Amino acid sequence: MTVFRRLALAMLLCSAATAAMAQTNLRIGLAEDPDVLDPSLARTYVGRIVFASMCDKLFDIDENLNIVPQLALSHEESADGKTVTIKLRPGVKFHDGEPFDATAAKYSLDRHLNMKGSYRKPDIGVVDSVEVVDPMTIKLNLKQPYSPLLAQLTDRAGMMVSPKAAEAEGDKFGLHPVCAGPYKFVERVQQDRIVVEKFADYWKKDHVFIDKITYLPVVDGTVRLANLRAGGLDLIERVLATDIKTVRDDKKLRLAKAVSLGYAGLQLNLDNGTKANNPLAKNHKVREAFELAIDREALNQVVFNGEFVPGNQWVSSQNPYYQSKFPIPKRDVNKAKALLKEAGVTTPIQLDFLVVNGPENRAVAETVQAMAAEAGFDLKIRVTEFATSIKAAEDGDFQLYLFAWSGRADPDGNSYIIQACKAPLNYSHYCDPDVDALHQEARRVSDQPSRKAAYEKIAAKTLPGIDGGFLYLWHPQVLIALTDKVEGYKQMPDGLVRVMDLKIK
Repeated sequence: MTVFRRLALAMLLCSAATAAMAQTNLRIGLAEDPDVLDPSLARTYVGRIVFASMCDKLFDIDENLNIVPQLALSHEESADGKTVTIKLRPGVKFHDGEPFDATAAKYSLDRHLNMKGSYRKPDIGVVDSVEVVDPMTIKLNLKQPYSPLLAQLTDRAGMMVSPKAAEAEGDKFGLHPVCAGPYKFVERVQQDRIVVEKFADYWKKDHVFIDKITYLPVVDGTVRLANLRAGGLDLIERVLATDIKTVRDDKKLRLAKAVSLGYAGLQLNLDNGTKANNPLAKNHKVREAFELAIDREALNQVVFNGEFVPGNQWVSSQNPYYQSKFPIPKRDVNKAKALLKEAGVTTPIQLDFLVVNGPENRAVAETVQAMAAEAGFDLKIRVTEFATSIKAAEDGDFQLYLFAWSGRADPDGNSYIIQACKAPLNYSHYCDPDVDALHQEARRVSDQPSRKAAYEKIAAKTLPGIDGGFLYLWHPQVLIALTDKVEGYKQMPDGLVRVMDLKIK
């Protein structure tokens, strides 16, 4: 080999090595491994975090929770509120190169509505039909006016999938999802990693600066933070409240936070299988006694260092839909004991308490257990992993279930899914036709005073002394920790990790 050829080869190898070194990889630590990566079938919070990089939606929300177009350009509602016409963004491609157009949008929405096992059908079930008006316009014909519709289309119900890929993969689509987001799916190893890479033909590619993202499930929050501090991760979600000081004291880390749209609390098994045969499920006085045994502010101080927001509703006190007529009840152990005596039940009342594994969840469970014990309840804590807990909840294999909901911009997305008869996350099997009718009333009207009036009636039927199947306890802070190498990160109240405009130094 001549000297010239050896020099040329060396330069070529050097160039390749430099290009490889220039590849940027954002490593994100997740608190759980997501469920199936199919927008129609998925139902986990961490899944939504991953989808935020892969699957654009018809609409999104901004920092002030305003609904803004994403794959849509604009929308127009008819005077009677029963049709919504959506103009679509031109020049968009799916990750397989197929064009996004009105036919593809209709396919995706029809799939959400009709696919067997779809969890999106309750979100947009009011849509009676989807029409293709022209190549870049669709019309949604509604069964009735539905004010939360656009808000639903800012989440998984608004995610568009490639018809070609969905048809080819069938019910296996979640193993190789093909959407129209800034990053395309590369691989998934269950309980280990999900890898996505930058999509070269993304419609807004000038705002995508990182080449690859690796999502790594690390269940233990302390271990997640340790990996971040050691350089094994670049960003982690759900920082433990007790670790906030550690993050703030580390000069190489930054903390991003926002009061979440979501909530956490306890689902009570009222009518879901044989485990509903217990005094808590059958006697209102027992449920009222149980709530009076809990001190929400003390729980916040003990477990979350006072960083979270105590609550007793599906929205926080900062939300315009909060019902001030129903303030947080104060703890009253003596009254709780008196109610149990009036109910004529034998104490202590033993209850199977289903809890997802994690240090904060265990701390919450133990604190609630200790508080309830003073009033006459004996909570038997049963810790399990996330996916197992969902299956158990669906099957009615619980009496209390520590449950968290990541929250939605519209109050309908926080309430209906828990409170309505046969709603997909109503594991308690609470059912009141009057409450269902009130939810429909809140959906039919669009002005805030009328909707708030409907929600006040819902609160009156579901909150006092736990008339419903859910005991709301707190609203979390969205806590994201990241290294100082990550630039451009902004946190929004929906808790999602948005990757657009992010850079790594």
